[in-house]
Amino acid sequence: MLLAKLVPASIRSSIYKNLKATLRQSRVNTEKAIPVINLQQKHINNLKAVVNREDLLSLLPKDGVVVELGVDHGKFSELILEIARPKKLHLVDAWGNPERFHDGLKVMVIEKFKNEIASSQVEVNVGYSTSIIPTFPANYFDWAYIDTDHSYSLTSRELNLLKDKMKPGGIIAGHDYAICNWVDDIRYGVIEAVHEFCVKENWEMIYLTVETGPYRSFAVRKLPD
Repeated sequence: MLLAKLVPASIRSSIYKNLKATLRQSRVNTEKAIPVINLQQKHINNLKAVVNREDLLSLLPKDGVVVELGVDHGKFSELILEIARPKKLHLVDAWGNPERFHDGLKVMVIEKFKNEIASSQVEVNVGYSTSIIPTFPANYFDWAYIDTDHSYSLTSRELNLLKDKMKPGGIIAGHDYAICNWVDDIRYGVIEAVHEFCVKENWEMIYLTVETGPYRSFAVRKLPD
């Protein structure tokens, strides 16, 4: 209210227009940096709609070796253990990095899964996904789930790093198959990264969840050569 009284309406209007133009140009630049590659029919021939990502978990291989990239509080990790029942689950996150979460979250997750860690069913791998993925052997994972920053650049890197770490027929799934986070005004790039990966690497989409809201999940696997 004080600003409104001190600054004339014409100046406030000009500031608003300039700010709006700057924000729009920023969004245009972001869009230009994200490639648009369309899928072909072969990439969706076996695509099935799934109600939600809990149901998606029920369709993924049981008793497998699994990695979750982006763990946060470990809520989805609990569902993975309960529904998919992996024999080995790697939890990868960069806890403690000041740009992400405080180190207390790592401590909380370790405490939450202390029994599974003690039995070697769960292993916590602390660090950025792009640094941790290369440390795993080739043909190691039955499936993976990506839930990191949802940007085009990182999702694309993660997909390409994971492809050689998957067993034959292995599935790469992930969260936030969406254009944006409307509440936080963040442009996502998961859709574009997944489509580009499928076209360039000859993979296909096999599952897509249809929850109401933007936070859908996808699953892809290699097409036969």
